[in-house]
Amino acid sequence: MSKRSAYKPLLFTTTIRNPKRTKLLLNILNKYNGEILTNKLAVKVMGELVRFGLYRPVKGLSNRIIEKWGSKKISDKSVIGNELLSNEDTDELLNNNPQKHKETGFDYGWPSRFATVFDFAKELGFVYYSIGKNIEFSEIGLMLVNSIEINVSENYISVAELNPEFEQHAFLNAFVKYQRSNPFRSVLNKNAPLLLLLEVINKLNLDEDLNNSGISKLELPLIIYWKDNNANDLYLRIKKLREDYGYSPSWEIISDICRNEIMEGRDIVRNNKSIMVDYPDEFIRKMRLTGLITLRGGGRFIDINRNEKRKIDYILKKYSTYNQYSSEEDYFRYISSIDKNLVSYESKHITLSEKKKYIDKWVEVYSWNEIKYEMLNLANNRLSKDKILKYLSGPVRLEFLTALAVKKKYPKISVVPNYPIDDEGIPTSTAGGSGNQGDIECFEDLNAILIEVTMSSGRTQTIMEVWPIKRHLKQFSVEKDNTMCYFIAPTIYEDSFDQIQYVRDKDNLNIVPKSIKEFIDHLELTKELFIE
Repeated sequence: MSKRSAYKPLLFTTTIRNPKRTKLLLNILNKYNGEILTNKLAVKVMGELVRFGLYRPVKGLSNRIIEKWGSKKISDKSVIGNELLSNEDTDELLNNNPQKHKETGFDYGWPSRFATVFDFAKELGFVYYSIGKNIEFSEIGLMLVNSIEINVSENYISVAELNPEFEQHAFLNAFVKYQRSNPFRSVLNKNAPLLLLLEVINKLNLDEDLNNSGISKLELPLIIYWKDNNANDLYLRIKKLREDYGYSPSWEIISDICRNEIMEGRDIVRNNKSIMVDYPDEFIRKMRLTGLITLRGGGRFIDINRNEKRKIDYILKKYSTYNQYSSEEDYFRYISSIDKNLVSYESKHITLSEKKKYIDKWVEVYSWNEIKYEMLNLANNRLSKDKILKYLSGPVRLEFLTALAVKKKYPKISVVPNYPIDDEGIPTSTAGGSGNQGDIECFEDLNAILIEVTMSSGRTQTIMEVWPIKRHLKQFSVEKDNTMCYFIAPTIYEDSFDQIQYVRDKDNLNIVPKSIKEFIDHLELTKELFIE
């Protein structure tokens, strides 16, 4: 540890706020797997990220470049550009945007920016690198890379989701082993955050005096600030907090405990919003990547996903005690080693009747106007402020909201989404890993309707979405006579219209493309979902 080591709150980087972006970043870096990392190569890699629109400098942006990227900024809807930048565009942006940044071991500027972009992936055991040594992807890192495929055709970029379940496996393997005090971080806190969270939730849930709903979001800062791995002391402190202030302590009370009781007044000045909102939000996003955490009480409480109880029991038994490492190489070997048991335990099987029950439950939670508002947020690339929906990535949120929208407007229709869910019925990922199944299946009298949704746009939409829709609808139609499919996206690219019309004429498949807004209007104006 350096002289500057101190106790600090857990601040995860926002580089992986969207896990899809992490997969894309590593996919580009994987092209250089095995090469010796130099400052020059670091700049070259950053140039490739700029070329693909995965890193977007802000100075000197021409309309031509913005059009190729699809937007100025990265968002859930646009995490990669629509079209590759030319060498001239890329060099111009690198030159116009010198990075005022320095990381240990890297030259000032763009080489140090490389370290900033990839250091958390290194800390999670996905890829190891240092100046003068080979870039080395771990087996778990390659699993994450191979969960997607980036294709370039005539300079247009498309991304195929190959194995979405690999993403959850990779982050679960990493966060189960992740330690606050590791050679990549200059902190004195000694705990494994996910294990601490699971142990504290278990103790709270076993306490008959409490409400068996896990930990309140307002209490999460105590975990984020906690110094050691003593889950029992933390559980007792939270119980005392509830005895004194109930389940709704003020921001000032929690912040005071973090600053003065846990940190003994030695932390830097942080505003209450950071402590009470920003840090917990980022913590929840990261922990939900494992599939072990759910939200209860309208997003007020964080609890274990009881569908994964066998896996959680194994984790607590296997990892509650752990070794600490002084060298980066030893820690990397530990966190990157694959525990096949973590992915071998099967999640609780969700029956058809349970899926329907969960849809009915959430249809009662959200009004039509709320569903409509959130879907239009996605269409217009706006962030959600909903206490649950904001933790779902754009593609997952669109599948969830679309299923709710159909059930809300057509209560008698049977709506069966194929996305995996936790024990609250909240999706844990998209339906992408379901083989030849589509996203959402609906049954209206003798009619069967398949609904496929995507957040992709432009050429990517045309290349990657229409052919799978054709395959899914053919499979869906095998045992059903009257079938059709809605294809829903924020906007429908003109080439997608043409390709869908080709499929309709050639294979006699009834596919109806609609933008999100058009689909909402359709639901509001028609009495039946099925159309010829």
